[in-house]
Amino acid sequence: MSIHLIGGGRNEEASAEVYGPFLREAGTAPAVACLVLGEGGGTEPTDRLAAVLRAAVPSCRPVPVPVPPDGAFDPAVLAGADALLVRGGPAAVCHDALAGVLDTVALHVLRGMPYAGVSAGAAVAAEHAIVGGRLSDGVPVCPPDAAEGLEEIDVRPGLGLLPGAVEPRAAQRGTLSRLVEVVARGRAGRGVALDEDTLLTVDGDRARVSGRGRVHTVRTGNATGDVVVRAYGAGEEFTI
Repeated sequence: MSIHLIGGGRNEEASAEVYGPFLREAGTAPAVACLVLGEGGGTEPTDRLAAVLRAAVPSCRPVPVPVPPDGAFDPAVLAGADALLVRGGPAAVCHDALAGVLDTVALHVLRGMPYAGVSAGAAVAAEHAIVGGRLSDGVPVCPPDAAEGLEEIDVRPGLGLLPGAVEPRAAQRGTLSRLVEVVARGRAGRGVALDEDTLLTVDGDRARVSGRGRVHTVRTGNATGDVVVRAYGAGEEFTI
């Protein structure tokens, strides 16, 4: 089963390109458990997400699973779901909600449940989850807007659905430079940075780009501390 990583964004005109492959893989009229993590203040965030999903595949059935700040996700809700979508606010909040059940959630996906990670949900999907921070040993490596309230870069264990690390909102928040630093320092062996309204579909060791933006890969180079960065656009594929 494929892993679908989405760099964020709210452009409903791009919803078919960005969410369509995930929803079609989930089946006809799929029930999609939508984990909306770390958000409060009414139903507007979940209503907006449901509208985006139905704009892509009208027959899908979004099932909101809100997890409040400081709350934890109960994987029992996946029993009646055909697919799992994870999104949320700060990546650290998203990670905290899933930290106690990482293995359980990963097992559902490995058994064939389609997974889509949007923004924070993409960040926590990988082997290493970059949850924030703007400094590396006190040196700024990305804009303050990407820090999400943290100072030093914070890398934690992720779901392990793909190797390396994932940075969402790359062009919009300047997170590619943080991923370069993480790989250069050996805190992840490789990584991908996704722009908003952009989908990376990972199937085994192959990855395919869809949507409106770009995906950058970051890998270690031949010399210690060196990294190699390459950009891919819609329709292009590479080995993850």
